[in-house]
Amino acid sequence: MSTFQAPKGTYDLIPPDSAAYLAVREAIAAPLRNSGYGYIETPGFENVELFARGVGESTDIVTKEMYAFETKGGDKLALRPEGTASVLRAALEANLHKTGNLPVKLWYSGSYYRYERPQKGRYRHFSQVGAEAIGAEDPALDAELIILADQAYRSLGLRNFRILLNSLGDKECRPVYRSALQDFLRGLDLDEDTRRRVDINPLRVLDDKRESVQKQLAGAPLLRDYLCDACKAYHEEVRELITAAGVSFEDDPRLVRGLDYYTRTTFEFVHDGLGSQSAVGGGGRYDGLSEMIGGPALPSVGWALGVDRTVLALQAEGVELDLPTPTSVYAVPLGEEARRVLFAKVTDLRKVGIAADFAYGGKGLKGAMKNANRSGARYAIVAGERDLAEGVVQLKDMESGEQTAIGVNEIVAELESRLG
Repeated sequence: MSTFQAPKGTYDLIPPDSAAYLAVREAIAAPLRNSGYGYIETPGFENVELFARGVGESTDIVTKEMYAFETKGGDKLALRPEGTASVLRAALEANLHKTGNLPVKLWYSGSYYRYERPQKGRYRHFSQVGAEAIGAEDPALDAELIILADQAYRSLGLRNFRILLNSLGDKECRPVYRSALQDFLRGLDLDEDTRRRVDINPLRVLDDKRESVQKQLAGAPLLRDYLCDACKAYHEEVRELITAAGVSFEDDPRLVRGLDYYTRTTFEFVHDGLGSQSAVGGGGRYDGLSEMIGGPALPSVGWALGVDRTVLALQAEGVELDLPTPTSVYAVPLGEEARRVLFAKVTDLRKVGIAADFAYGGKGLKGAMKNANRSGARYAIVAGERDLAEGVVQLKDMESGEQTAIGVNEIVAELESRLG
């Protein structure tokens, strides 16, 4: 037993379970790559002010959950709690918005960190795949991203998820709603921290998950009743485009998400098989975020999907992913000459794309064949001095048990033929 363990609220990804996580990441990324999104990778930590300004100083993420620290040089940094602010910062720093090809379409994959009470589906270190379309205000972009996420989930075989959709208005109509909501909230029985939040950003109160608060919000004014004509038309076009694509969704007038930068379109993917942590992903439009972090006006939209929670959702539905076999061929040498010959053949097999492994450590036939079984290989190549003297190896079908002698120089061609 090691002296050390993974920190509380974190996990290690190890085989064979890690294969499912890789498959989920690939499935989410595939439709993005086919739709003009280029890959971006940002540092695991950023200036703490980037998140305070962008995510919002009144959010739980910034006030309670962010891992912030000061470096030896006096810089105040934070482990990234989400991806959008970092991606937009990187795009602005690299002047991607000045290339003349807007929107800038980017996708990313990585680890994120929040100090939360750990429970199933909620970790202090978690994995996401995200996408951002920066620099264009177009309902078709909002619809595209929702459709691509739906496509990714369905390609994995996930079926029992729901898409919740809402509009948060813009700088024209949201102030009127904000004032009406504040008047309503100030009449409720709320604790001091929540009352402070009413003054800073009352929409955050709508996102409060405590039952004592939610019960009092039953009669709260709804943003949809305050939308200006432009926001209503924008939202209706998003709805029409998604519907025309055959993607089902539910209107949720109380959906606000947990970040301050959202405007207009906001959406969430939920799975009812995950209990209280039902959200598997979400996103929305953030037209003012660029200006919040010191950039020019760049209307944008994006989402992030949780890899961890998607894996849990697949398990809840009993979906078995069609994962590639890590090893197709396992070589078992008996003697030094066989080690030299079979090691070279394993290298040749790998060069033509066949997953091959080797019995390392000089084990005997019995122990090496046990390893071949554990590897999941379809075929084992066994060779000793007598075989090599005859210019052959023994090719064993691990499913049927059938064994055939084939020429040493025929190994690659024979296995390419058998494995397709």
